[in-house]
Amino acid sequence: MRRIIITIDGHSSTGKSTVAKQLAAELGYIYIDSGAMYRSVTLYAKENELLKGNSLDKEALLKALPEVQIEFQWAHGVNKTILNGQDVSEQIRRMEISESVSQIATLPEVRAKMVDIQRSFGVKGGVVMDGRDIGSVVFPAAELKIFMTASPAVRAQRRHSELLASGQDVSYEAVLENLQSRDEMDSKRSVSPLIIPEGAIVIDNSEMNPHDQFNMILQLAKDRIFGRI
Repeated sequence: MRRIIITIDGHSSTGKSTVAKQLAAELGYIYIDSGAMYRSVTLYAKENELLKGNSLDKEALLKALPEVQIEFQWAHGVNKTILNGQDVSEQIRRMEISESVSQIATLPEVRAKMVDIQRSFGVKGGVVMDGRDIGSVVFPAAELKIFMTASPAVRAQRRHSELLASGQDVSYEAVLENLQSRDEMDSKRSVSPLIIPEGAIVIDNSEMNPHDQFNMILQLAKDRIFGRI
């Protein structure tokens, strides 16, 4: 049975990471959360006072990039993001990181480093990776490319519920504004903009339940693994 590369790109809060994790677990593949990588760099910049509000010391950050080491560990059914030896899985999901991550992700030097790391994970296949430019830039020859989307209102409601459940006090309006701002920045950035990759299957899950969506994508993966497509 061949081991393929599966990419899942799309807008924020479309459930990319959730379905990617499920798919990797079902197939026995490695799951890589590329968004967590950019969030980790953002957290590093904030913790080291290289990013204060909207003020970024770009030169200092780029000089420090070699010190930024990111790994993923699968433990007790949970995919943990490790930044320089520390589990930062919860910290990188906070609203303050969401508000700043696009500022970091637009830097060509940061993207180049992250892409190099991401490609190293996929050398032997058997990888599911989600993000913004995985099917278009990181693995343009992937056997299965998915692009997930949903209406801004639906995505904001999902994200708002997640934040409230994690104990963060934030308004729905603030979440919606953040998502729309990130959509615009991701789509208009000069380096690796958010686009529908060539050959990708577009899934709008605004009115789709997670169970049906997962089964659809799993079947698409099996068709390619067994050479039916």
